[in-house]
Parts: sequence; structure tokens; C-alpha cells
Amino acid sequence: MGLLIGADEFAAAEALALDLRPAEEFARGQIPGAVHLDLWGVSLIDTSEAPLRAFMWMITHLFELRGVTVDRPVVVYETDSGMRAARALWFLEYLGHPNARILDGGVKEWIAAGRQLSTSPVTPKPAEFGGAVNRSVLATWQDVVDRLDRGGATMLDARSAAEYRGEMVRAKRGGRIPGAINVEWKDNLAPDGRFKSPDALRAMYGAAGVTPDREVVTYCQGGYRAAHAWLALRLLGYPNVRNYTGSWKEWGDRDDLPIETPSD
Repeated sequence: MGLLIGADEFAAAEALALDLRPAEEFARGQIPGAVHLDLWGVSLIDTSEAPLRAFMWMITHLFELRGVTVDRPVVVYETDSGMRAARALWFLEYLGHPNARILDGGVKEWIAAGRQLSTSPVTPKPAEFGGAVNRSVLATWQDVVDRLDRGGATMLDARSAAEYRGEMVRAKRGGRIPGAINVEWKDNLAPDGRFKSPDALRAMYGAAGVTPDREVVTYCQGGYRAAHAWLALRLLGYPNVRNYTGSWKEWGDRDDLPIETPSD
């Protein structure tokens, strides 16, 4: 099963739809049957064991309040194939959901396919999630340190070039994780808001030196854009990709963690 789903297949699927857009956009019209879940701003800046465990319990609870269970397929969506939906998909993968996908192109694609939005939202029915954590898709600050020490992993920075170069500083320190390769997350998308073709994505990442023979750890500012990069590489079949969900906000705020800047 692929991680993307088109509008026609989605319409025929008996899946729970999660709308990750802001509340005001959801209120103006949503895919029929969808429930709202805006995770924007719900972030983790300490990936040590105790805060990570508490944060993921909270995310699980938010999914449960929307009726998410491992026994029913889930489709997440937003305006296009953006970072909000990608991050929700990553959470579902981490929490062990076996059948979660993203509507490629989001609401734009739904409308382009000739389908209507609804202004009669349904009331979600809480459920027990029931998944088992998939630790292989997550990286913590300690995981990143370990990989820097031993080598063998590629650090993929999904931020803007200005953030990567340390010109735009959004933490205590500016710069990048040592050795990181910068491919901005927006470059994963075609002009219509869907993911680029596999051939185009493979060529882009291959040219940047991000190859499937190495483990890849994605990061950004807070794990949102990193989730999008994680998804793009998963679509290409990269076998070992992790999202460093604490990302630069955690890394840049800590004086004990190494960084690179353009002067290095």
C-alpha cells in the first residue's frame, strides 16, 4: 500500500478523514465526513525520554478523541500535500497505525476532481488507538549525536537556505547540524500542490547526495518540514529514514551540541 491516495480512491474508501487545516478553513468547507485536527503549534523541543513519552501520549490522546483506531484506515489532508498533513502521517506511522495515507494535492485536488465540500461537519466518536510504537521512524537529539560520532548517516535539512546558512536565526544559535545537506521541503512539490513524480524526486535528492544506501535523518525547525522530507524519501522507497522531531529549535538552543555555520 502506498502512502499517497488520489481523490477518486479516497472517495470510495471507508476511511476516517482527518482535516489538518486551520479551524476557520475547516468551517468554510471540508471533505464530507472529515473530522478536524489542527496540530499546528503542538511541538516538542526536548526529545529526552520522559518529555518525549509525555508528548507522544498527548498526541495519541488527540487522535483518540477524533476516533482514530488501528482497525480503520485513515486519510489525512490539508490544502495541498503540505507539512501539516505530512506531520500527521508521520505521527500515525510512529504510533503504529498500519493503514494511514495522505490525500495527494489535498482540498485543491479534491475540488479539481469535481468533488464537493461539505459545511455539515460530523461529530467525532472517541476510540482507543491501540497501536504499538514504531521507534524506527524517530530520531532524538541523542540519536543524532550518536550518528555524528560514528558516521554512516545523512543529515537532511529541510529548512530554507537562509536558515541553513545561519542568516535566519530561529533558536539561540543559527546554523546547521554538522555535515547536513539542504533540500528545502517545498522542492518536493509540483506547482499543483501534489508531490513531484518519483523520477523527479529521485533525481533531485540523488543530485544533492541524499541516497538510499545510507540512513537519512531529516530535520527542520520543529519537525514539520522534516516530516515532509521524511515522507518524500519514503515515497521513493528509502529503507531507513528518521524524523528528528525536536529539530533545530532543540538543537540550536543547546550549547552542548555541535553546529556548523558558513564560516566553518
